[in-house]
Amino acid sequence: MDRSNHTLACLFLQLGMNNSEQDISHFIARNKGIPANILLANAKLWSASQSLFLSEAISDDADWAEIVDNLDALLR
Repeated sequence: MDRSNHTLACLFLQLGMNNSEQDISHFIARNKGIPANILLANAKLWSASQSLFLSEAISDDADWAEIVDNLDALLR
């Protein structure tokens, strides 16, 4: 599996979000602190389609899974 194209900026774009470094940094700063008992996909900051994408990326061990895990760590 080639994961080389999947960056945090690409993930934000995939989620339909602004994906500049500044936008990503602001998003993380605003939303950091998701409790450990809440799955990333279940956090209240996502739309239904974003939540589904994040959930499927992890459950299917899709090529997005690694960068979704990275985002999860940044938001904890």
